[in-house]
Amino acid sequence: MSIEAFDTGEKITWCPGCTNYAVLNALKQAIQQIKLPVENVVTVSGIGCHGRITDYIQVNGFHVIHGRVLPTATGIKLANHELTVIGHAGDGDAFGIGLGHFAHAARRNVPITYITHNNLIYGLTAGQMSPTSIVGQKTKTSPHGVFEMPINPIAQALAANASFVARGFSGDLKQLVELFKKALIWKGFAIIDIIQPCITFDRVNTMEFYRNRVYRLEDSEYDFNNFNAACSRAWEWGDRIPTGIFYKVERPSYTEAFATLKKDPLIKKSFNVNISQLMKEFQ
Repeated sequence: MSIEAFDTGEKITWCPGCTNYAVLNALKQAIQQIKLPVENVVTVSGIGCHGRITDYIQVNGFHVIHGRVLPTATGIKLANHELTVIGHAGDGDAFGIGLGHFAHAARRNVPITYITHNNLIYGLTAGQMSPTSIVGQKTKTSPHGVFEMPINPIAQALAANASFVARGFSGDLKQLVELFKKALIWKGFAIIDIIQPCITFDRVNTMEFYRNRVYRLEDSEYDFNNFNAACSRAWEWGDRIPTGIFYKVERPSYTEAFATLKKDPLIKKSFNVNISQLMKEFQ
């Protein structure tokens, strides 16, 4: 497929210049370059500015309620593990109401790609503080500055034993495409936390702010198989902000642990079970 073939014809309603455009374009390029059959790709999105992404890319899409991207994506993967399942969530979606699901999907190593659109603010509802807002950040719900410690997505992923942990930057399309390609073929749970400015409601964490601080881990002598090194870099935020793959380790996935799933997907199996007696017990 050409890149143009991924267009759905839907009118994009993001703000002009929104960094979600970069994420969408990078995902299209990644799917095209690794030649994934689009009929076998499913995207699941939650509530937030990112949520409409399932309307803008010509693959199977499922738009769910707030914080429930991962349970839905897990269910899809278990029903048919031959599908490539991609979850999209905002920082509020992923690390607020969805944080419990995040920890369990990571430790179970469910083979899905989880893309978190992290702009440190609630953009869709006009600029309130989010779970990842930085201490001191002034928003509509923190006019005197945020005083709560922010969620650290990379540290959370490492603590939950995620097998593939990465951070992307919406201002680095080339790196973003490569991260997506690696995550989409990973045989386990892969999270890519994308730092991206909200150009409408955040005048602090801007594109210039990130460009002056972001650096690629792959440009230095960094070993992404070293868990302790990953933990150390996870807390690096300030004058320098690392992007790239922090950590990855191969281990059995959630679907591989089920003997029932090893041969065929559930949708291809025939279950001849008589549940009439069970139904009578509940009547």
